[in-house]
Parts: sequence; C-alpha cells; structure tokens
Amino acid sequence: MTNDYLDSVRKQFEYYKMLGDKTFSQVKDDKLFWQYNEESNSIAIIVKHLWGNMLSRWTDFLTTDGEKEWRNRDAEFENDIKSRDELLDKWNEGWNCLFNAINSLTTDDLEKIIYIRNQGLTVTEAINRQLAHYAYHIGQIVFLGKMLAENGWTSLSIPKGNSNSYNANKFSKPKQRGHYTDEFIDDKNQ
Repeated sequence: MTNDYLDSVRKQFEYYKMLGDKTFSQVKDDKLFWQYNEESNSIAIIVKHLWGNMLSRWTDFLTTDGEKEWRNRDAEFENDIKSRDELLDKWNEGWNCLFNAINSLTTDDLEKIIYIRNQGLTVTEAINRQLAHYAYHIGQIVFLGKMLAENGWTSLSIPKGNSNSYNANKFSKPKQRGHYTDEFIDDKNQ
C-alpha cells in the first residue's frame, strides 16, 4: 500500500469537515442547540461528541488505547455548549488533533496494531472505523442543518434537479485520475 491511502483518507476527512463547516454557516446560532426531544441530539451535542471522540482516539494514536481514561463520553451528550464560538472551538480542536495524527503517519504505520477499548486493530482498520463514525454523525449534522436553515438551504452536493447538467459537464471532459473530493476541497480553498 502506498501513501495513496493516507492521502485519500486525509481528503475524505477534509471533505467531511467541510460539510460540517458549510452546514454551520447556514444555521442561525440558536438553531445549533435545537433538539427535537430529550432523546435526540442537537448539532451542538453531535459536535461535542465528535470532539470528545476525536481527542480520545487521535491523541497518542499509535501508543495509547483510543478510549482514554480522561474521556467522559456520557458528558458529551449533555447540551452545555453556550455559543457558536465555543462549538467551533471544540469542532476545530477535534479536527486539529485528527489531522496532526494522520499527518504524522507513514505507510510503515498502517499495519501496526493499536487498541480501542482493548480491541486490537490495524492502523488502517482504526482509520476506517473513525471515518465511518464521523461520516455517520456529520450526515446527522447536515440533515439537521437542512431542516433548520431558515433562509433556504444551499446544497452541499448536486442540487435537486441538476443531476443531468452536472453529469453532462463531467462527461464532457476527458477521463482523468483524481479523488472524488478534489472539486469540493478545491472550492473550499478558493
């Protein structure tokens, strides 16, 4: 396996972070804390859970169990974030921890065994586990954001009714090698 895997997962994590960032920008401050009922999670609660998970999983990624003794997972589901700024601070702190860990990895690390709650996983398996977990929760954030956006929703993918024109544009270009997130990540950096 080459660095293509690490480059690919880095781009996929960047893509999911971007989806969250673009969702937050479309939701008013007070709506970030809205819960359908006591059993459901607000956007803020989901962010807090992701933050706690990211800090636990990615701190000392190769050398300590991914479920840190200092983590209080149950507290991650208490709706006690007070502001958009606090929410964004936690969001960015979690992602920074993740990207610092991913960026330090080499292909030689991918088959090493790490542990999450004493369960051994290869580094590749652990990365895939976290990628799936974060995609699941960011999908929830986007779903809530789409419902809560009061000024209409700007699609984060191909807008409804635009599939034919999107595909026509893609097929009008020569075949090329690339990562599916490149166009989205490139848009973010412009």
